Amino acid sequence: MDVYEAVDTRRAVRAFSDKPVPTEVLERVLAAATRAPSSGNLQPWHVYVVTGEPLAELKRRATARALAGDPGDEREYPMYPAELTPPYLDRFSAAAAQRYKALGIERDDPDRPKKIAALNSEGFGAPVVLFCYLDQMMGPGQWGDAGMYLQTVMLLLRAEGLHSCPQVMWTMYRKTVSQMVGADDGLVLFCGVSVGFEKEGVPPLRTGRADMTETVSFIGV
Repeated sequence: MDVYEAVDTRRAVRAFSDKPVPTEVLERVLAAATRAPSSGNLQPWHVYVVTGEPLAELKRRATARALAGDPGDEREYPMYPAELTPPYLDRFSAAAAQRYKALGIERDDPDRPKKIAALNSEGFGAPVVLFCYLDQMMGPGQWGDAGMYLQTVMLLLRAEGLHSCPQVMWTMYRKTVSQMVGADDGLVLFCGVSVGFEKEGVPPLRTGRADMTETVSFIGV
């Protein structure tokens, strides 16, 4: 798979099969991803790879919190800006409606937040979840580095025939995650990334993207 195909076929999959992901594949992907861009070569990411019974237990604990209507732990960083305006709000709303309707959750469902949280806390059935942390001292530049690192990981996963779903939702239950993985107190959970093979028979969801002309300006061309 060339890089264009990997970029084009990468999407947030929300239905994984229980087929195990070989450890050697994960090691190969994560070893190659160390070459991701890193300003000043800080390589600020700390990644925990969770699978098997530890992941099953984490899912049980997080799902119990979700189904109980637990609003989550206090935020360490905002998931989204407090007041989104167009065109960002329009893109967000359209994608959210499309995404959760495909999962059988209607916008007017009174239990919608609880159901969404429970689906997320199950990692959509993925057999592996990567948890990416950064040291509390790190600033916006290093958070950008972590994003480039995770994109590199996700593209390499596609090259291996795997899919993924980045989930900031895990930060809602960051204390539960940190207890399970043993993360140091000085680390901030950036997000989780569910990893696995896509479940067969589930209609694939591909959210739209803004036309390049809406986000790119050529100057001097």
